Amino acid sequence: MSYLVTARKWRPMVFDDVIGQSHVSETLRNALAQNRLAHAFIFSGTRGCGKTTTARILARAVNCLNPKNFEPCNECEVCKEITDGRSLDVIEIDGASNRGIEEIRNLRESVRYAPTRGKRKVYIIDEVHMLTKEAFNALLKTLEEPPPHVLFIFATTELHKVPATILSRCQRYDFRRIGLEEIVGRLKFIAGEEKITIDDDALLIISKKGDGSMRDAQSIFDQVVSFCGTTISAKQVGDALNIVDQELYFRVSDVLRAKDTKAALDLVKEVINSGFDIKEFVSGIAEHFRNMLVAKTTNMTNLIEESELHRKRYATDSASFSLQDILRILKVTTDTENSIRYSPQPRFKLEVMVVQLTKMEQSVKIDDLLLQIDDLKKKLQSDLKPSFISKPQEVFPEKPSAVQKVMEVPVEPVVSSSPKFSVQDSQPRYTFVAPAKKTTEDQQNEPQHVQQTINVSLSDVLQKWNTIVDEMRKKKISVGTILGETTPVDIVNGTLQIACGDDFHCGTLFRNKEILAETVNEILNSRLRIEPILQEPGSKKSNGSHQTAESKTATIVPAAKPAPSDDHPLVKKLFTDFGAERV
Repeated sequence: MSYLVTARKWRPMVFDDVIGQSHVSETLRNALAQNRLAHAFIFSGTRGCGKTTTARILARAVNCLNPKNFEPCNECEVCKEITDGRSLDVIEIDGASNRGIEEIRNLRESVRYAPTRGKRKVYIIDEVHMLTKEAFNALLKTLEEPPPHVLFIFATTELHKVPATILSRCQRYDFRRIGLEEIVGRLKFIAGEEKITIDDDALLIISKKGDGSMRDAQSIFDQVVSFCGTTISAKQVGDALNIVDQELYFRVSDVLRAKDTKAALDLVKEVINSGFDIKEFVSGIAEHFRNMLVAKTTNMTNLIEESELHRKRYATDSASFSLQDILRILKVTTDTENSIRYSPQPRFKLEVMVVQLTKMEQSVKIDDLLLQIDDLKKKLQSDLKPSFISKPQEVFPEKPSAVQKVMEVPVEPVVSSSPKFSVQDSQPRYTFVAPAKKTTEDQQNEPQHVQQTINVSLSDVLQKWNTIVDEMRKKKISVGTILGETTPVDIVNGTLQIACGDDFHCGTLFRNKEILAETVNEILNSRLRIEPILQEPGSKKSNGSHQTAESKTATIVPAAKPAPSDDHPLVKKLFTDFGAERV
């Protein structure tokens, strides 16, 4: 007798032997028991899950001469003919090679003839989705109302390509992927019957390689037996299939945890020299960290498809990675896996990935950052809180000039050596103190950089005033335009006094005096300070004819109704974007 591969030799012969499809087997057996068998079935599912095998079992069950519990006996002449492919009543058609309308016309002619020996004439069309549109349309009438002795069984891996008109005329059965434990159990049974010694880790590797297909797993099993003989270990299976050892993935996680870039690149070199497929290696890294993610989030390992030894290691190693870091590693790994598929240099992609992962900083939760910011804010507020509150007091200049006046709105306070505050009716009252004149001794004690600005005269400022105005317009056009309507009048103790015609011009220059001083000093090569002063139009410069923005004394007078708060978003918008002022 010639050699038969495991997938053919151990093909299920009854419904109970079909692994992982109990929902289909029970339904078909009950339909036979109740005599409610439909005239057309369509079996859909992934490769190697038992579609064609179940169709052949059903064909023998309906034609068996001595059925047992509505299962084929597989001993009568009819069952043997169907098993050997000699039966004239069971016709198997390959949909890929018989997809035209002529083949369907021949089928329509043959269905009119009664079965020769069995009870039903069974047509099994494999990969039925390969039929053309015209062939499907030609089959519709026969499929809907076939002769009573005809049974159609269609099998397909791509159900979405089958027209809805065909699906509506058939009973549909969806075959699921076969579970890992079910494949392992079936292979262990076959190995015992074949007198082959194989450990559980080796069976697990073969079953995972089968990817839910019993036929694929049995084909890999045959290949491993041919390589290893009758005694098989997990290491031999890895060598035979050129599969990356699981220990290598644990080495990857150790390198990433240690952030050792050199060791990571050496690991890549080892993978390349060993001849492993790079895309498969990257896919294995993704699965490795997926297992860590499961162990981290569930605190259990029963969802990890690995040996018990590796499950325990996943439970231990997952504690050294944070959940955010595992998710980031999975994101980088899956992106690299997708890009390697179209890259002419997969090794370069792999090296970039491991360098990126080793250089990746540890993740920080946003909630933790916000809490740290709140704590820092509270600490700063407590440090800046005044240790005492002085008694409310108002200070006025001894001899106010004619131009000085009391405003009913708050203006910007001036920081002096002795600031004073007043609180009344929950409304702040600000008092501005005119700076006292400096004595000769104070001028001698001034910093050196202030004394150096005395060399700049008012004539020097006037000569380059137009240049200063043009440069200020380039930096801030609104301030430059207002500056063009003012005039420098004097330099006192290193301070350039600029005369303004109204409160609006004076206030604008006061708010922008830092950038204005920077522009003036760049052009004049000086260290002048800026002091906008209020001077009535047409008046001459004198000691009492003007006042500075810092020397204006203003007091807030509580109104009958509280003024809008300066913290209101609309009021802030008026101040910042439109340069508005209180009046």
